[in-house]
Amino acid sequence: METMQRNKKTILSFILPALVIYIGIVIIPIFNTVYYSFFRWNILDTQKFTGLNNYINLFAKDTIFIKSMKNTFLLMFWSLVIETPLAILLAIAISGKIKGKRYFKTVFFLPNILSSVAIGLLWSFIYNPEFGIINRLLSAVGLNSLTRLWLASESTVMGSVIAVICWQFVGYHMIIYLAAIENIPAELKEAALIDGVTQGKMIRYIILPLIKPIIGIDTVLMATGSLRFFDLIYVMTNGGPNHASEVMASFMYYKSFRDYQYGYGSAVSVVLLVLCLLVTFILNRVFKSEEIQY
Repeated sequence: METMQRNKKTILSFILPALVIYIGIVIIPIFNTVYYSFFRWNILDTQKFTGLNNYINLFAKDTIFIKSMKNTFLLMFWSLVIETPLAILLAIAISGKIKGKRYFKTVFFLPNILSSVAIGLLWSFIYNPEFGIINRLLSAVGLNSLTRLWLASESTVMGSVIAVICWQFVGYHMIIYLAAIENIPAELKEAALIDGVTQGKMIRYIILPLIKPIIGIDTVLMATGSLRFFDLIYVMTNGGPNHASEVMASFMYYKSFRDYQYGYGSAVSVVLLVLCLLVTFILNRVFKSEEIQY
């Protein structure tokens, strides 16, 4: 008993510093943000309590916020639809003993370790309508009608940004699925091959069911990450043109640090936090119910 108590004290002594830091930089700011969201405050004047007025204005009067919310969910949807199957297929393709495996893992994962600011600047040049490589290639093969003002047109800007985000992060999710696939017992795969199972059935009935818990966890990470996405959009488009690529995180930054409406920006961040928690809860319930049914 004394040994267990000493161990608890030792464990607590290691956990306590990290816990204090976590409370200081995460928990306390969250409560402060919720508190400020009920006030009108521009940091220069005194705070004025407005109750739920900031939230009412967000959903009832602010058309830009509604647009940013739609764009945020659009970004989350296409990230899940594109990145998840593509990452799984890439992981399956390079799993096992293949030549150049380390090379492919490095190449696909490399965009994830680059700075989002650098990636944003790089793709801004690629999308440039005058000297960008995309329009140059389209013109070179006689497809001048397909050239666009990719980041300056409301009809193409969101799709262009989503393509870059998927390109940047698909390698990260591929590594997660690759680790899950390689943890499947080799004896199980060998037994299936001996029984004459085709590669398609191997993926459908063995690989996918066994990595389903990892798919659930990664889906939550991908969804919440998409909801909070900011830096690359800020560098590439700054939410433009005409707020066509505005997302909730960039709108929160715009209101807080450009318009100096800290109470209003805090309300946006609280809504974003609630959406992240809600999406996490729903996805966990979905995958949990599928596991129970399975």
